[in-house]
Amino acid sequence: MAIHELWIIALSESQSSANRYALVLEDTVSKRRIPLIIGLIEAQAIAIAMEKMLPSRPQTHDLFAQTLTALQASVVKVLIHHFENETFFATIYIKTHTQEILELDARPSDAIALAVRAGCAIFATEEVIEQSAYYFDEKVRDKKGSYAEYTLEELEALLEKIIEKEDYESAVRIREAISRRKNGKKP
Repeated sequence: MAIHELWIIALSESQSSANRYALVLEDTVSKRRIPLIIGLIEAQAIAIAMEKMLPSRPQTHDLFAQTLTALQASVVKVLIHHFENETFFATIYIKTHTQEILELDARPSDAIALAVRAGCAIFATEEVIEQSAYYFDEKVRDKKGSYAEYTLEELEALLEKIIEKEDYESAVRIREAISRRKNGKKP
């Protein structure tokens, strides 16, 4: 089963569903985008973690992440593995202190909220991408097709340009690529 890494590129109020939010994920290889419609609570949980905000009291996803840490376990990845009847299905992969990998069934919004807190990668199967993704002509990228083709210095310069243009959605992706590069992971 082929899988592709996804990046969060947008989180905004849904135009088609009242009191719902659109979470847009982008396949790092094909640049196709997957829109997920999620609830307010999940949108807030993802936004709080992405913005590195510290609420006065732990939210549910924070509590779960703290519990994993206390148990010497960690989230290693999230996989969106199935799409049926306009519904996505995900699995959270957790490594225990004994190095055992546990697979937990989860709603993608909850899995992503946890992944953002854990700083782990989000993936989707090729099948999910084929069934649910669309192409978007992105204006931000220049001649290079993937952030992996940029040097760290080029990424940092690109980030400055993007921030000057006030394109904060793209800035989030570039910051993630820089962070992954600095942590020794492929962007």
